Formats: sequence, structure tokens, C-alpha cells
Amino acid sequence: MQINRIHDWYDKYHHDIYNYIFYMLGDHEQAKDLMQDTFVRAYHSFDSFHGGEEKAWLVRIARNITIDYIRKQKPIAYMFDWSKPLLANVKTPEQISILNEREKELYQALQKLKNSYREVIILRKIKELSIKETAVILDWSENKVKVQLFRALKALKKELQKGGFMHEQF
Repeated sequence: MQINRIHDWYDKYHHDIYNYIFYMLGDHEQAKDLMQDTFVRAYHSFDSFHGGEEKAWLVRIARNITIDYIRKQKPIAYMFDWSKPLLANVKTPEQISILNEREKELYQALQKLKNSYREVIILRKIKELSIKETAVILDWSENKVKVQLFRALKALKKELQKGGFMHEQF
């Protein structure tokens, strides 16, 4: 029964998990690997799932796996600000060309934000999770999610403006 449920969740959420990890790392191949690791860990940790927000539970696993990966790759840089070394993970121009211009500018601006801002924007605005789901994943209060999102969007707007990108939403 457990394997069937994990398989169903994979079918339903693997794109979301992959995209979340990709936005955090900027590396397609590593995002694929960590997405697979997420579902393997979910299978092994299934007993700790007590019902409820299955997608939030999976994204939280993906977040922990991604943070563990980054810590192993850049342990000292992680202690200071793990968003800066991630810029080096942007691969070849061919890989970046997959993204359209708007996505590329947004992705580059996101990479310049501090980790907490980037995470809350990815979860709330890109992955379109609820405030409650985001709070569960980040282990924050719902009020903190709202405040951090406001600040994060303000910082993102500033980064996009620095890059000369203006969008009617901002």
C-alpha cells in the first residue's frame, strides 16, 4: 500500500518537486537526482507522515535534501550565505537558453536574494502553495510567511530593477 501511495505522489508532484529544487540549485541534472532522492526518502520515512498536507511534506523533504546537498558541496560558504555560491551552478549558455528571457531574468534575480527570501518566493509565488503549506515547509508561523514574502518581493523588485527589467506587476 505504501509503495502505491508514493508512486501516486510521484505522478502527481514530481514536476513540482523538480522545479523547486531546480530553482534552489540552478542545475538540471542535480535537481533530477535530488528529486528522486526526495521520493526515496519519503518512502523510507512514510511512517512519519501522519496525513494532511502531502505536498507540503514532500517539499519539506526536498528542501532538507537540497540544503544537505549544498552543505556538502560548499560547507563554509553555506554558513555565510548559500545564495551567492549558487550563482556558480548556472551551467552553460545552452542550458540557460532553455529558459525564456523573462524566466532567465527572474531566475538570476532570485539567485541574488538571501535564502529565506528566495524560498518564500519560490513556494508562494512560483509553486503557488498556500500560506499554511509554506509555513509548514519552512517551519515558520503563517504571519512570518506573510512578512517575509512582502520583504522578499520588495527585494526581488529591487534586483529586477537593477537589471533593467520592469514588469507591469511591479
